[in-house]
Amino acid sequence: MRKHRGFTLIELLVVIAVIALLMAILMPALSRARSQARNVACRALLKQWGPIWYMYCNDNNGYFCSGNMPDISWARGEWVVALRTQYETRSEILRCPMAVKRLPSGENHGGPFNSYVMGGGGIGDMREEASFGQNCWLFNPPAGITKIQNRPCEWNWRTMNVRQAGEIPVFADTMWRGGGPTINGAKGDPPLFNGQWVDAGSEMKHFCIDRHNAFTNHLFLDWSVRAVGLKELWTLKWHKTFDVRGPWTKAGGATTADWPEWIRRFKDY
Repeated sequence: MRKHRGFTLIELLVVIAVIALLMAILMPALSRARSQARNVACRALLKQWGPIWYMYCNDNNGYFCSGNMPDISWARGEWVVALRTQYETRSEILRCPMAVKRLPSGENHGGPFNSYVMGGGGIGDMREEASFGQNCWLFNPPAGITKIQNRPCEWNWRTMNVRQAGEIPVFADTMWRGGGPTINGAKGDPPLFNGQWVDAGSEMKHFCIDRHNAFTNHLFLDWSVRAVGLKELWTLKWHKTFDVRGPWTKAGGATTADWPEWIRRFKDY
């Protein structure tokens, strides 16, 4: 009668070692695949926002919201109230798949991989969680309003019917409700580390986050969606007078060494 021979201890150890080696090789690849899938899903969500913004403007003679809505003291997030009727049954589109949970510390602001929370006010005093935010140079304020959160309103785009639409960011990955640089200084400097939170007024820091492997996703005023390199943020046409050849660009003389250490390895623009 033939006897069945079992595995020896050495053979079992070899099999375990091979499995461990394969897992070590495959896990990074699987992690990259998950990140890439979430990146694609993020852009798909922003494409859904294009018609939402377009329909709002189309219903308001081509203009964006005012930045001065009654009972809303946080203009950076006014969009969440103005557009609510368009997304209220699909609140999941407020959050990039890479940033769906709040910070463990419970802070209101978000991070590269965390959502933020809206303020109270507006319809039903709702406090949505989100991880996309608006370019705050879009507002169309009423006559007599010359500044919104210290931004000169004369620089605002106001309407969707403008030239350079493909260079003007509307909505993007962020860790706060909205923002957009003025000139240089507090609102326009890059963060010292990924996810640095200073305050609500340090607005370029809201958008300069490494959420998608050196990129963030943006919806532009021609309703296109694309990935934007982190250093490329300073070359976008945020407002009418924004210098796209400013000191944080190659054209303005910036070198790799000028950037905070964490961002130096990324592509220069």
